[in-house]
Amino acid sequence: MKHSTTKNGQHVVGDTLKRTTDAIASAGSLVLFSPLFLACYIAIKLEDGGPAIYSQERIGRGGRPFRIYKFRSMSTDAEQDGEALTPHETDERVTRVGRFLRSHHLDELPQLWNVLRGDMAFVGPRPERPFYIQQIMKHDPRYEQLYQLRPGVTSDATLYNGYTDTMEKMLRRLDMDLYYLEHRGWWLDTKILVKTFLSIVFGKRF
Repeated sequence: MKHSTTKNGQHVVGDTLKRTTDAIASAGSLVLFSPLFLACYIAIKLEDGGPAIYSQERIGRGGRPFRIYKFRSMSTDAEQDGEALTPHETDERVTRVGRFLRSHHLDELPQLWNVLRGDMAFVGPRPERPFYIQQIMKHDPRYEQLYQLRPGVTSDATLYNGYTDTMEKMLRRLDMDLYYLEHRGWWLDTKILVKTFLSIVFGKRF
């Protein structure tokens, strides 16, 4: 019991330091990448005149819903028939500019605002939509344990499991996210961030 209490205390301190670091880093990144934000915004507007920013409800820490922000990479009527899994690169709903943004992960830049607000962290389980959480919970109720964490922009599951377009991938991602929950810390976060940076630089798709 003493070991568990000590470990929990370490997590509280670590989570507080992580939140502070994330807030400072995201604020600086928003300023640094502001020209890139403007370029993406203009490119999307010029292509079809639709909204450049896309938001969607996701579930975050404590099971609370929040709005995640991305640069729109799909046509404006992409989900008019209901929920849709993240599409493959060949999906006709992905716009020409959107395909470029996705391939370079530029569509996720607005999530820096989510990190600054405290909805998300740089590293953590990817936030999921309520509809798919319900489906996952039917197969594995352990998903609820992830509510202890702020969802993240990147994770080992994101890097190695790719887009979760099947239930099999969702459950595999859950196993990896639960591993992160138990082993989280500065060293693991640093490794994930370095691997994410190298994957983007060398054009690895994930």
